[in-house]
Amino acid sequence: MSVSRVYRLLRLITMLQSGRKYTAGQLAEELEVSRRTIFRDLNMLELARVPYYYDPEKSGYSINRHFFLPPVNLTMTEALAILTMTGRLRKAHDLPLLGHWSAAATKLQSALPAPMRRHIGGILDKLSVSLGKLSRHEGLDSLFNQLSEAVAQARVCRLVYISFHDRKQIVTNIHPLRVFFISRAWYLLGYAAKYRQVRTFKLGRIKKLTVTDRTFKSPSSFDLDKYFGDAWAMIPEGKLYKVHLHFARKVAANVAEVQWHDTQRVQWNDDGSIEFYVTVDGLGEIMWWTLGYGDQVRVISPAALRNRIQKVAAAMVQQHS
Repeated sequence: MSVSRVYRLLRLITMLQSGRKYTAGQLAEELEVSRRTIFRDLNMLELARVPYYYDPEKSGYSINRHFFLPPVNLTMTEALAILTMTGRLRKAHDLPLLGHWSAAATKLQSALPAPMRRHIGGILDKLSVSLGKLSRHEGLDSLFNQLSEAVAQARVCRLVYISFHDRKQIVTNIHPLRVFFISRAWYLLGYAAKYRQVRTFKLGRIKKLTVTDRTFKSPSSFDLDKYFGDAWAMIPEGKLYKVHLHFARKVAANVAEVQWHDTQRVQWNDDGSIEFYVTVDGLGEIMWWTLGYGDQVRVISPAALRNRIQKVAAAMVQQHS
């Protein structure tokens, strides 16, 4: 057996031991092999009597929780990557889950072999990671833990929530589906009985949470990426638009060097400007992003986006006249 396959099998076991249910496709993508190779590797684990199993409800593979494998030793680069991404997020100390990274990094660093610890210690002082500006999350650890358990156990919850959309405080029962962090804050995604649809709730606006004893059938095939689909960020509106923006030379390079969206396509012009093409679900989010570039961007299409920006721009002129 080749060294590369041994390493891949060790990574496969580590992933299956993590407690998360992985589909064959997710395993193949993570390990950068074909689904056929994954099935061959799973067969090898079965021959080696590694007790993995398939959960049909969650459509994923995992290893029996009573099976333990000694941890794989970290390389210098792996240890440095983990410590950089955890121990240096000092501004996230109030952020649920992320706020505990610093303590975890300290424990990990203390467990490293002395030569590696000394070497990495000298490098860490020269590296830093910043999450940028974050929403306030003070006092949300307990709420975060309750919601995480409710999602895992598929328990119905009752929320008292400050809704910016409704411009008032609302009360609704929800089926919590996912807790996720995006951009600046933690959010809850769940089916809301009040609206009879899946909605997003920001944890910082939840005033009261009650986890009930009632359970619901959690959809085994729910995928967060599929739910967001082609939304510019996280608010799909149910209609796709082909957007064409022209960015002036002054900001063209800054725009082009970032992968803003999966469908993004950029065409450079001779004068240094760019044509920016993207297909998005909804115009609300991309409108505000476009406005951030002021007079350095022009909407070529669709007309619906151009009309929205014209109205906002006219209101801005009136506001500052």
